[in-house]
Amino acid sequence: MSIYELKPRFQGLLRPLVGRLHALGVTANQVTLAACAVSVAIGLWLFFAAPSLAAFGLIPAWMFVRMAFNAIDGMLAREHGQQSKLGAFLNELTDVVSDAALYLPFALVQPFSPFWVGTVIVLAGLSEFAGALGPTVGASRRYDGPLGKSDRAFVFGALGLYVALGWPLPGWTAWLMPLAAVLVTWTVVNRVRRALAEAA
Repeated sequence: MSIYELKPRFQGLLRPLVGRLHALGVTANQVTLAACAVSVAIGLWLFFAAPSLAAFGLIPAWMFVRMAFNAIDGMLAREHGQQSKLGAFLNELTDVVSDAALYLPFALVQPFSPFWVGTVIVLAGLSEFAGALGPTVGASRRYDGPLGKSDRAFVFGALGLYVALGWPLPGWTAWLMPLAAVLVTWTVVNRVRRALAEAA
């Protein structure tokens, strides 16, 4: 199970907006690049400027908006004839860059370990790589969980909201990042295993 499975309902709500954006001449690649630019700007600002913890509220807010951007660029591509080879590359690469930027500020939050936050960032990139490799073996692009992109957005968005509200993180939450690393590793294994089974 994955939050990704709710995507069709979300797309249905966005379809009227997508039609209007298409009429205005907005392209899928423009939406993809805009989402990445905002993600990187927010992540780097939180990490390097080290503002008050309340600023972490930007993460859950943007995670939700970014989900809409991700759905919109896909719908523009598929439903309005904007699919392209460049778009396929941008879709995969910008997601990995955006995730890395948005997870990075949590390395500053106690009691999270910068090492484990970095480990989650690396594994998250590998999980998307594993999913994207499905078509190379004759399978579909894999979105299996338990901690795919949408699920990670929920987890880090919830953590961002918690931090922004100023609530203290108890010592045991130091294990949340190692746990996330285990779940993302499981996700990589699931994607590889199910791609191979589909292609068999």
